[in-house]
Amino acid sequence: MSDTSKRGFASMDEDKQREIASKGGQAAHAKGTAHEFTSEEAREAGRKGGETVSQDREHMAEIGREGGKHSHGGGRKKQENEDTEEIENSGEEEHTQGGTKEQHSQAGKQSHKNTSKKK
Repeated sequence: MSDTSKRGFASMDEDKQREIASKGGQAAHAKGTAHEFTSEEAREAGRKGGETVSQDREHMAEIGREGGKHSHGGGRKKQENEDTEEIENSGEEEHTQGGTKEQHSQAGKQSHKNTSKKK
């Protein structure tokens, strides 16, 4: 048998493969034979892809860590450094994420979770 490892589409670099595949897709659309996904087909494909990717626990953990870094300033622990102490000692009101303690308290009182159901 001859050595075929240096031949064919699969042996090309990714950019070349992408270029050729793009031309094929354009030709299929121009000819009218390209598959157009319906919303139901797209929804089903997305669901299957989501199921597959969510089985990779390490990948999901990494996504969660990244999300945690970007939400609420990366965490709720107060940094104990000179800048923080200087602000605390300046008499300014302490702020939590997204408002003062008083604002959070008022919002909690207004929360739908704290309203009693009327019968």
